[in-house]
Amino acid sequence: MAAVWLEAMEHAVSLARTAGTLVREAVQRDMKVMMKSCSVDLVTQTDQKVEQLIVKSVKEKFPTHSFIGEESVAAGEPCVLSDAPTWIVDPVDGTTNFVHGFPFVAVSIGFAVNKQLLFGVVYSCMDDRMFSALRGGGAFCDHQPLRVSDQTDIHQSIVATEFGSCRDPDVVDKIFSSMKRILSLPVHGIRGVGTAALNLCLVASGSVEAYYEIGVHCWDYAAGALIVEEAGGVLMDVDGGPLDLMSRRVLAANCRSIAEQLVQQIQIFSPERDDADTESGAARDLKFH
Repeated sequence: MAAVWLEAMEHAVSLARTAGTLVREAVQRDMKVMMKSCSVDLVTQTDQKVEQLIVKSVKEKFPTHSFIGEESVAAGEPCVLSDAPTWIVDPVDGTTNFVHGFPFVAVSIGFAVNKQLLFGVVYSCMDDRMFSALRGGGAFCDHQPLRVSDQTDIHQSIVATEFGSCRDPDVVDKIFSSMKRILSLPVHGIRGVGTAALNLCLVASGSVEAYYEIGVHCWDYAAGALIVEEAGGVLMDVDGGPLDLMSRRVLAANCRSIAEQLVQQIQIFSPERDDADTESGAARDLKFH
């Protein structure tokens, strides 16, 4: 691993901790809540302030690097994953939790070169836990190694998922149909903490056996995906194919057998890709390596 990438990861850890402090301080204040795509897709001034802080710092230290950020894309910036060194950032993953004081909020920073994730940093703001992974170097929480669960029986498993922000009745029906089918396998339970990044860290930590979701964005799961992989887990699309960072569909599990059994139960739909505005013709090959 090039020294410059290690330097970038150290910078990401420092930025995530600084951003987390801003998030914790903001919870104590009144906040202005705005809507993005719909009444349940929320954004706050803290989301914007944190992303601006990260972007400014990255551009000063690594001026040639590219950037994909939730609030930048919402403001009209293109969502392009090229071969260039690219920071993929969710400044406040779990904005709805943040707004309501539900104590699961994360800062998520992924980093890719040649479309391959090289490191991921997820800072759990409210309980001051730092999750990180470096490709080929393992996954850690506060410097302690992470390892996925060794459970291989799906009937003895907990599965994490989320409802997302889409309220289209057909989509909601598919979401609940998938949950019903999974519960009926049966599994021990279905859980979700309201943030993709932390759900992925729960898989990496061995607290749940799997997490799946349709409708998330690349900035929600880029960092957490690498943390799962480096903790010994598996990643794929909900249809069983390779994970595509732009597809807005993710399935992470502790082992392939549990992942493949979940694939058979998930009612698949295809939200608009993150790179839809920048594609022409067939979808680009932006697979997870």
